[in-house]
Amino acid sequence: MTTQPTELTIPERKPRVYLSEDFKVENWETLKPYFDELKERPINTAEELEKWLQDRSELESVLSEDLGWRYIRMTCNTQDEETTKAFQYFVSEIEPKIAPYDHELNLKLMHSPYVNGLNKEKYKIYLRGVERALEIFREENIPLNTEISTKQQQYAAITGAMTVTLDGEELTLQRAADRLKRTDRAVREEAWRAIQERRFKDRQQLDDLFDELLKLRHQVARNANFENFRDYMFAALGRFDYTPQDCFDFHHSVEETVVPLLTKIDEERKGKLGVEDLRPWDLEVDPSGRKPLEPFQTGEELLEKTVSVFYKLDTFLGDCLATMREMGHLDLESRKGKAPGGYNYPLDEIGVPFIFMNATSSLRDVITMLHEGGHAVHSFLTRDLSLGAFKHPPSEVAELASMSMELISMDYWDTFFESEDELRRAKRTHLESVLETFPWVATVDKFQHWIYEHPEQTQEERHQEWVKVFETFNHQLVDWQGLEKYKPYVWQKQLHIYEVPFYYIEYAMAQLGAIAVWKNYKENPTEGLAAYKRALSLGYTVSIGEVYEAAGIKFDFSTDYIKSLVDFVQREMEKV
Repeated sequence: MTTQPTELTIPERKPRVYLSEDFKVENWETLKPYFDELKERPINTAEELEKWLQDRSELESVLSEDLGWRYIRMTCNTQDEETTKAFQYFVSEIEPKIAPYDHELNLKLMHSPYVNGLNKEKYKIYLRGVERALEIFREENIPLNTEISTKQQQYAAITGAMTVTLDGEELTLQRAADRLKRTDRAVREEAWRAIQERRFKDRQQLDDLFDELLKLRHQVARNANFENFRDYMFAALGRFDYTPQDCFDFHHSVEETVVPLLTKIDEERKGKLGVEDLRPWDLEVDPSGRKPLEPFQTGEELLEKTVSVFYKLDTFLGDCLATMREMGHLDLESRKGKAPGGYNYPLDEIGVPFIFMNATSSLRDVITMLHEGGHAVHSFLTRDLSLGAFKHPPSEVAELASMSMELISMDYWDTFFESEDELRRAKRTHLESVLETFPWVATVDKFQHWIYEHPEQTQEERHQEWVKVFETFNHQLVDWQGLEKYKPYVWQKQLHIYEVPFYYIEYAMAQLGAIAVWKNYKENPTEGLAAYKRALSLGYTVSIGEVYEAAGIKFDFSTDYIKSLVDFVQREMEKV
């Protein structure tokens, strides 16, 4: 078992073949000749078509990485006008000009007489995606998508500026939320109310922003001959493996199998806390009255311990994070002006991603770091695939990488928790949160189906629907008396609804897959880990079902299957 690298080889960008080594994305004028050349190039054999695909992929990878760094720099400091301008320039001045060329290049590919001469096994998934992109492309949507991207940035700016003052200290909402784990109930209540009040202050601005996004998105869908934006997004996201009805079945399964179990857990929590009523600020504190877990103090310590956990699991996994540390591809600590949330941003040319998050000192931060670390490992495992498109599997696969890492790493969490009691608490808390994933995902997903099926909704109708869906799935024992004014706006904290619509059900599907990966790992660690890596290394060269099969699991969200996995988690919780 290794705990540190013996000798680390820092990856270098592969030599460019199509673009010059010193090429930088500065403006459209420098890019246009490459797109024109690809558009006009004669193709006379299947080999020449494959070379054309590789050249196109190189250009796309350069563009993707350039945009990546612009986004990373902007989110690391939302108050830096220059980085925001650089990102907005790409989105407003470069992306709209690329879109028609992408369409033309897709047409050139699919109309080539040599497309059938390409290796069918290698390119079938890619060509399927190109065909779908051609089906939904409309030139009139280009300016609309630019406007949507610009408006989506406003969400990060609004929420990134939110702070509260507690005990005379100005805190980001993430840092303030750490107080919800304090044993003093009055401190928890004060923090919860302060956070809700701060969000409530911007509720109208966020509601109005969403109205604008809703209108634009519906227009995009109608332009592409879809009845609503939900149906458009199912096509745009390449959901070849399931339908809206499968999502509705999932919602039903969660209501039947998971909600009753979580209600029972809440009943136990209420009894342990010894409170007459369970309130929203009682859900994150340790029910036995122990102080919050503090697995680390600084971002540096969080990284050091995570690297150690990865090395204990597998040398390759440890090398991935150690490489990122060496290259400075991480920004972990929460601070004022930083965008909320966390992400792993793949950088296609160098093949070494960037992890961004808002760590304070909580267990949740450890989980986020392990989660994003799983995404990072996925980037490393796919970095040598021949086309950029192969490196970007759909979210149902991408989130399998991250959520599985949260669970298979649990055997080594003693790196963060030296006390046996704290280790047990951490594991149980996380397993409860795994179960809580399902109702929350069902809430967000069901709400989004309703939103886009009813594009003419009023803000009041939207609020009413949210409350109805929220109350179906979430903490039914919690008393909201006197807090009713906040409940209709809880959805506004979910950045996915604003920034990446319909990207959420994937978390639940992947969570099911992750539990199955963990189950396999518990039964046979060596084979379980090998199957996990084997599946991820496929990238998007096979279907979702085939990736899951390579991992030794099923892509299935029927009631029976969900129940079997939930029962497994319950048994593991009882062992802790």
